[in-house]
Amino acid sequence: MNKLKLLAAFLAAPMLIFAQQNDTWDLQRCVTYALDNNISVKQSDVQARLDALNLKQAKSNQIPTLNFNTQGGYNFGRSVDPTTNQFTTNRVLFQSYSLQTGVTLFNFFRLKNDIKSKKIQSESSEADVNRAKSDVTLNVAAAYLQYLLAKEQVNIAEGQIKLTTNQLDLTKKQVAAGALPELNAAQLASQLATDSSTYITNVTTMEQNKLQLLALLNLSADTHFEVSLPDVDKIPLEPISELQPGLLYQHALTTQYQQKVDSLKILAAKYAAKSAKASMYPTLSAFGSVGSNYASSYMTQSGSFPYTDTLGSVNINGQNYYTTAQGQIPVYSKAGYGKQIFDINLSQAIGVSLNIPIFNNRQSRTAWEQAKLNIHNLELQSDLNKQTLQQDIYTAYTNAKSGIEKYNADTKGASYAQYAYHLAELRYENGMLSASDYLVSQNNLYTAKINQSAARFEYIFRLKVLEFYKYNHINL
Repeated sequence: MNKLKLLAAFLAAPMLIFAQQNDTWDLQRCVTYALDNNISVKQSDVQARLDALNLKQAKSNQIPTLNFNTQGGYNFGRSVDPTTNQFTTNRVLFQSYSLQTGVTLFNFFRLKNDIKSKKIQSESSEADVNRAKSDVTLNVAAAYLQYLLAKEQVNIAEGQIKLTTNQLDLTKKQVAAGALPELNAAQLASQLATDSSTYITNVTTMEQNKLQLLALLNLSADTHFEVSLPDVDKIPLEPISELQPGLLYQHALTTQYQQKVDSLKILAAKYAAKSAKASMYPTLSAFGSVGSNYASSYMTQSGSFPYTDTLGSVNINGQNYYTTAQGQIPVYSKAGYGKQIFDINLSQAIGVSLNIPIFNNRQSRTAWEQAKLNIHNLELQSDLNKQTLQQDIYTAYTNAKSGIEKYNADTKGASYAQYAYHLAELRYENGMLSASDYLVSQNNLYTAKINQSAARFEYIFRLKVLEFYKYNHINL
C-alpha cells in the first residue's frame, strides 16, 4: 500500500509543479484575464450588443409591415351577422381572416436619419468597449504594481526581522559573557516585537492590495493567486524627454477611446435631432389588405324552379279570360366554408394615406428640442473629458518627473543609511555604541529602504501612465 502511495505521489508531482507554475500570474496574464472577465468590460459589451439591436430595428422600420389576424366564435341571442351586417337572433358559428400590409413612402428622411444615428451610436458603443478595456488595463497595471510594492515591503520587513533576530542572539551571548549590559538585549527584544508588528501590517496591506487586484480580475477572494516578480531594474522605461505632456495631449485627442466615444455620440445625437424634427412633417404611406369571413347562417342561392301564377280574370263579351305570370322561385342553402372564405366574402383593398400632424400636445416639437439640448450636453461633456484628459496627462508628467527625482534622492538616502548602519553595527559589536543608538541607525535603514522601494514603484507607474497615453497599452 505504501508503494502504491509513493507511485501515485511520484506520478502526481509533475502535475503539481505544472499547477503551481500555472498559478503564477504576470501582468500580461492579469490584463488578458481581466479583459475577458471584468464586469465593467462585460457591461460595456452588453450595451454594445443592445445598440447593435437598435440599429437592426431601425433598418427594419423601412421594411413593409405584414400582419395576419383571425378570430372565430359562436354568437347566440341578438347579434350582428358578420356576412350580412344585419341583426339576427339565430345562433351563428363565425370566423374571420385579415391580412394587412403597409409601408412608409416618404417622411422627410426620419427613418434614414434614425438609421444613421443608430449606426453611429453602435460604433460609439463598440469604441466604449475598447475604452472600458483601456481603463481596466490601466487599473490592473496600477493594482499589480501596488501588489508588487506591498510584497517588496513584506520582504524588507522579513529582512529586518532576521537582522534584528541575529543581532539579538549575538547580544544575548555577549550579555551572558558579561561584555554587554542586559539592557541592550531588552532593547533589541523590544525592537524585534516592533519589527514583527510592522511585518504583520505590511502583510495585511499586501493582502488588501491582492483583494483589489482579484476584484479587478473578477476572481473569487479565496483564489490561489501568486504573481511573478519581474526584475524591476529590467522594466523598459521610455525617457521622460520623449513624453512631453503637450505633445502627448494632442496625440491622445485622436487616439484615446474616450475622445472617440465622445465625438461619435455627438454625431449620433445630431442625426437623432434631424430624425426628431422630421416627425413634425407629413408622412406618406401605402397600404393594402385582404380579408374574408365565414358564418354558419349565411345562405346562398343554389338553384330555382319555375312557377305559373294566375293574376286574375277579365270578362270579355261574356267570356272569362285569365291572366298568368311565370317566374323562377330561388332555392337557398347554406354556403360552404371554402366558398365563403375564398369567393363570396373575399375582399381586397389598396391605397395611400397621408398623415399630417397638426397638434399632438407639442410632443414632436418637445422631442426635437430635447434632442438639440442633448447635443449641447454631449458637447459640454466632451469638453469636460478633454479637460480631464489634459489634467491627467500633465499631472502624470509632474508626478513622474518628481518621482524620478524622489527616487534618486531616496536611493542616495538608502545608500548613506546602509553605510551608516554598517558603521553603527561595527561600533555596537565593539561596545562603542549604545543599543538605543544602534536601533536608531537600524530603523533609519529600514525607513530608507521602504522609501526607496515605494519611490521606485511610484515613478515606474507614473512613467507607464504617460506611455499609456502615448501607445494605448502598458508594457512591463
